[in-house]
Amino acid sequence: MSKMMHLGLFVTAAGHHAGGWRHPDAAVSDPLDPDYYQSIAQKAERAKLDMLFIADKLAIDDNYGSSFDMTVTHRPSLSAEPLTLLAALSAVTDRIGLAATASTTYNEPFHIARKFATLDHLSKGRAAWNVVTSTSDAEARNFSKLEHLDHSTRYDRATEFLEVVRSLWDSWENDALLSDKEKGIFADKDKVHYVHHQGEWFNVRGPLNVQRPPQGHPVLIQAGSSGPFRDLAARYAEVIFTAQPNFESARSFYDDFKGRLQALSRSRDDVKILPGTMLIVGHTEREAQEKERYLESLIHTNTGLAFMSGSMNYDLSKHPLDEPFPDIEHAIRGSRGRFQFVFRKAREEGLTLEQVARWYIASRSHHIVTGTPETIADRLEQWFRGGACDGFNLMAPYMMDGLDDILEHVVPELQNRGLFREEYNGVTLRDHFGLKQPGNRYAKTAIR
Repeated sequence: MSKMMHLGLFVTAAGHHAGGWRHPDAAVSDPLDPDYYQSIAQKAERAKLDMLFIADKLAIDDNYGSSFDMTVTHRPSLSAEPLTLLAALSAVTDRIGLAATASTTYNEPFHIARKFATLDHLSKGRAAWNVVTSTSDAEARNFSKLEHLDHSTRYDRATEFLEVVRSLWDSWENDALLSDKEKGIFADKDKVHYVHHQGEWFNVRGPLNVQRPPQGHPVLIQAGSSGPFRDLAARYAEVIFTAQPNFESARSFYDDFKGRLQALSRSRDDVKILPGTMLIVGHTEREAQEKERYLESLIHTNTGLAFMSGSMNYDLSKHPLDEPFPDIEHAIRGSRGRFQFVFRKAREEGLTLEQVARWYIASRSHHIVTGTPETIADRLEQWFRGGACDGFNLMAPYMMDGLDDILEHVVPELQNRGLFREEYNGVTLRDHFGLKQPGNRYAKTAIR
């Protein structure tokens, strides 16, 4: 059987294009309407996608001009808490994976281990955790801190955080729960373990008060592209989300990351790399191009400035809009890997700050593919067969029509080419991705 690509759906209530929410055909949705999200999830499941993914940020961006004015005025800025939402969606879906972002900087390991273990049980083995370190001072100020941790420090904390969470998921062996009414034995005490973690950031005794998740560990996702990110993800990640705006950058990232896996004695197939990809679909090439131009006309420049300032953790309001993009690569303290391409593009093309802001916010430097279902499938197939990815994290430009275009036209074209499944072959998210279930670190040392 030939290798098939993996497809996730990156879910936002308003769609991903910065002008998408203003499109006349866009749904005007309540960000907390459960029926709306249920419809999205069930459509994605009917299309046999691997998973749906909900990102998270723990603040409303207010770095630009030290105010949230531009963020709340020009762009949908409300979002549901993802774990709560996915728990609800687990009850109205059967197979599709359910992935949520949670920060290692503004959570405690026990909380995260317990919540994702619970979601994995509620969904019968379909949970995934997108591990992030957060980016901005706006988030820090919501957690009793003046500013966000520096880049290297937050990755040090994330490394220890992951070790503790994985230990807690192992603290109950698979067969520890007995529920033997006749003997009056609820669990085998010899198969439940303290973790006794003592480190620089955390002291956690354990054990977890939720039994081992159905998948052993929920699938671990990490999103980014910087050097420290790659080092951490090569050790722990099983799925990678990354922003790669063109084929060359995507293939370079793919080759580098897969090489890091081999250096750590991990198989290249142990991690699936899914670049974020926005699809703008038309019945003809002309229609698709016109749709993209119209969406671009709906972008407000201030949206880009506010979003970039929040992601960089740097206030761009101090620079004139009509002058060349400022040389600030050394000054940003937020996302680094994603903006390396942005800085290079600005220098090489001589772009102004306003031009960069409008270009960036359209897709946040993700790959955009515009065309008919056939030509879009051509591009996705080129990336997949050309060694640039293992699939895609699909981004609808607006909801719901933009999503329907993808699920009802592009995905069937990929299926017709034998590039994507027509039916689920398993039950768990690990089954969908072909990922091994991790062993339990305590099982061999348990006292029998």
